[in-house]
Amino acid sequence: MKILGKKYPRIDGAEKVTGRARYTYDQFKEGMLYGAILGSRYPAAKIVKIDDSMVWSLPGVKAVLTDVHPTGRVRYVGEEIAAVAATTPEILGEALRLFRVEYEKLPFTLYLEEAMKDEAPRVFPRRSNVNKPRIREEGNVEQGFAQAEVVLEDTFRTQVQIQTPLESHGSMVYWDGDELIIYDSTQAVHGVREGIAKMLDMPLHKVRVICHHMGGGFGSKLQPGIYTVIAARLAKQANAPVRLMLDRQLEFLTTGNRPDSLSRIKMGAKRDGTITAFFAKTYGTAGIGNGAGVRLPIVYSIPNVRHEHHDVYTNAGAARPFRAPGCPQASFAMEQMMDEMAEKLGMDPLQFRLKNDSNPTRQKEWMIGAERFGWHRRKVTPASDPGPIKRGMGLGASIWWPGGRGTKASMKIYSDGSVEVFCGTQDLGTGTRTHIAAVAAEELGLELKQIKVHIGDSNYPRSGASGGSTTSPSVAPAIKNTAEKARQELGKILAEHWNVSPEAIIFSDGYVIASGEAKQRLSWKEACGLLETDVLEVHGEWSEGLSSSGVAGCQFAEVEVDTDTGKIRVLRIVAVADCGLILDRLTTESQVNGGIIQGISYALFEERLFDPQTGAMVNPNFETYKIVGTMETPEIEVILFDEPERGVIGIGEPPTIPTSGAIANAVYNAIGVRIKSLPMTPDKVLQALANQKA
Repeated sequence: MKILGKKYPRIDGAEKVTGRARYTYDQFKEGMLYGAILGSRYPAAKIVKIDDSMVWSLPGVKAVLTDVHPTGRVRYVGEEIAAVAATTPEILGEALRLFRVEYEKLPFTLYLEEAMKDEAPRVFPRRSNVNKPRIREEGNVEQGFAQAEVVLEDTFRTQVQIQTPLESHGSMVYWDGDELIIYDSTQAVHGVREGIAKMLDMPLHKVRVICHHMGGGFGSKLQPGIYTVIAARLAKQANAPVRLMLDRQLEFLTTGNRPDSLSRIKMGAKRDGTITAFFAKTYGTAGIGNGAGVRLPIVYSIPNVRHEHHDVYTNAGAARPFRAPGCPQASFAMEQMMDEMAEKLGMDPLQFRLKNDSNPTRQKEWMIGAERFGWHRRKVTPASDPGPIKRGMGLGASIWWPGGRGTKASMKIYSDGSVEVFCGTQDLGTGTRTHIAAVAAEELGLELKQIKVHIGDSNYPRSGASGGSTTSPSVAPAIKNTAEKARQELGKILAEHWNVSPEAIIFSDGYVIASGEAKQRLSWKEACGLLETDVLEVHGEWSEGLSSSGVAGCQFAEVEVDTDTGKIRVLRIVAVADCGLILDRLTTESQVNGGIIQGISYALFEERLFDPQTGAMVNPNFETYKIVGTMETPEIEVILFDEPERGVIGIGEPPTIPTSGAIANAVYNAIGVRIKSLPMTPDKVLQALANQKA
């Protein structure tokens, strides 16, 4: 392969760094109004009355909605209750302040363990806050514990993490007669089209969704937003285009999160290191929604398992998918339990994992990573460094499951040699445009710059959502199939022209060649000039055998802990990532780096905090919601483990899974005491050290 597997820059990189790339926030249409949503002030209340008379009296206000809430009973701060559109952002801000809302306040509950109490206010009056358990069971867990010679029990907690994409959720919409055009910051142009059509009771062909570029999503932009419906209604009422982008506060409150978790775990093993049984009882809150699962046990092979999980309702915005849903929570608990058991058995943590990890790819990755990291230098005795600054090493593993799914594409080859590819996928920021160009160029023997890629439009051939690490294994096979068909059709024309077999036609380095005795050759442009029509158009789709599912990986972390201040500093991470067939080494490394950085942020900094008196989030902004920055980002070494024969696999999710667990194990190795809740902030470190001394 001349392109795939190599490093090359993104084809849209220049657009982005020069500011020419137009995101949803940049969309503008003549006569456009600015829209905004008024969110509830209270976490639980009935709306008695909304007075919009003062809003309408403000010059520049063109549309107002006071019926956006379906029931009139709000269940979290920020829940949508009214909306307005105005001619300028300044008038819009003033209009929001002029709404007069009368509430009947109700009792509320904010945090997981508080909501689990019998006396806690019910989020939904007719339902318990604690849902019935979802149970996963394999083997015989009682028999497994009977076989165990060592049994450990422990409890771990993780926090709520917000996706915080740089571009907030929002849409620019306008009506063209009875057709609705939506520019949306979304991970699913086709999914949003279907959802909005259903929500507005419109024919599907009357809705078009476009997303040329988006500023991140991490799973939070997979579904249609109520803000889009509101924008469409405002635009209809005002008879003008409306751009409605959520402000940062509503972004934090209403567009999803990674649920928190409480994991109570019991694990048994034989003295030779074989894990015989695993039991977990877990709880998580997805706010007023569901889907707070914790994927325990994760990674390791255990014959006897029982896991009971309860979703718990609280007065907070509903969770949404977030990069490897349920896995970072599970990994933080699982990796610490693995280290605890290894220590109890007197085994090296790496050797204990090798004994209980049946994945052949990860078996190789463990050894590659350990050698590159220098695992042999790890201190056997925790907290053995002299002085207050102590260093430690830890490790953890990643796993992911989904592969490819149905995607369609089309290609046009013109008589002047230009090539266009059309696919209704979208670029989440991972480099999908570049990957499409690379696959097409590889098949046609061209350069990336010769391929014009069109994506992010529901009028293009259907593709799935960009989430769950499914985009590349879905799109790449479809593009390959489409390009192969184009090559075959063009090859037939050249074969007839040269009077050779179509099998003799080769596409390479910008030329079309007839192999064998004929040894004819034309440039790509000359070959395309033989087309009898101006354009050759072909259609292709995803097919089996060009992608696969099941991803393995591992990470090693080294940290430094100041026992006087409690501050944890990650010094370096070595990650071995399972990659299958790599489309672009540069974007692949970027994905792994990004996942690790997000994992460090989850481990040490991020946490949604509420005021217990008002129910308001006290840190709904980038100043007080702490996110890892460049100063906190350590040296990261990424080792890409190629297995081209497996085809294309996804890489977005796995790298963020093991980071927090690896860091937690490194912290224990440094200071000799475990931090069992996230984020691992200085106060928790100091408290754990104080408890140890006591």
